[in-house]
Amino acid sequence: MTRVFNFSAGPAALPEPVLRRAAEEMLDWHGSGMSVMEMSHRGREFIGIAAKAEADLRELLAVPSNYKVLFMQGGAIGENAVVPMNLLRGKSSIDFVDTGEWSKKSIKEAKKYAAVNVAASAADTGYDRVPARAQWKLDANAAYVHICSNETIGGVEYHFTPDVGEVPLVADMSSDILSRPVDVSKYGLIYAGAQKNIGPAGLTIVIVRDDLIGQALPITPSAFDFKTVADNESMYNTPPTYAIYIAGLVFEWLKERGGLAAIAEHNRRKAAVLYDYLGTTAFYNSPVQADCRSLMNVPFKLRDESLDAAFLKGAEAKGMVQLKGHRSVGGMRASIYNAMPIEGVQTLVAYMKEFEAKNG
Repeated sequence: MTRVFNFSAGPAALPEPVLRRAAEEMLDWHGSGMSVMEMSHRGREFIGIAAKAEADLRELLAVPSNYKVLFMQGGAIGENAVVPMNLLRGKSSIDFVDTGEWSKKSIKEAKKYAAVNVAASAADTGYDRVPARAQWKLDANAAYVHICSNETIGGVEYHFTPDVGEVPLVADMSSDILSRPVDVSKYGLIYAGAQKNIGPAGLTIVIVRDDLIGQALPITPSAFDFKTVADNESMYNTPPTYAIYIAGLVFEWLKERGGLAAIAEHNRRKAAVLYDYLGTTAFYNSPVQADCRSLMNVPFKLRDESLDAAFLKGAEAKGMVQLKGHRSVGGMRASIYNAMPIEGVQTLVAYMKEFEAKNG
């Protein structure tokens, strides 16, 4: 069996030990005679799996006791509607910081439920940075302030937690959650689609402070009312059971590696291999301002875009796939989430040098 280096932005690569363990347990989970996919979500076996997954996630992120951890569905795009339906709490406006394509999607969806104030935007510089906090024009009466902590498409990442005063801070962390330690107490709510750094598509993680639960709009579907989900311990409706199981294995894998401080160091070293090389060549271009570059998604462009197809074909021949950039921005994108080993990035850089030598 030959496995490739998978640079997909999502669904993304999973740790090989997790995949091997899931394969071993596929037909018979711990002597139950069942696959996890066959279990009742209300049976003792799966309830134990879900409880351990939540406990491990809480431990990894040091989630305070006054926060609920919810296992939901709908992805980040779903949460773009679910969050305002739950968090407006009688207020009529929301502040957004616009750092790229995913921020724009969040803004568009929120406009269905409230007035939107774009407190700051990086559109005028081509979304190459996070706007400086001093430039944000926040509304003290906003229901919350929304950021996307890592723009998967544009490769822009917050390397700080913004202070927004008493207004709750909400973050879409779909593509950088669990890549580094986070002070959860500085956020009112964190949400993330699982398919980038946690597990299979279908699971959405929501971490929400207790005082923000219980005032959902009357139009909110019951399955998306945070209070209903919390009161039923994420079992109000059938959750994505297998995705929760795989997420739990990923949480165990992270703990075995030393937790989020250790994985953060791994991610810094891994990203440095690629960014350091990009800093030495004019053949490739990194479009993001240096202090805002993502450690998870690294976009780059060839100076001569007519060579793009040849670059991708050559990469695939060497066992590297999913390097094509998002259609909205073009170029290339290397997504190097937790599961990507440093050898994958080293192989990519070696190929980039070889391709430059032949075509530069």
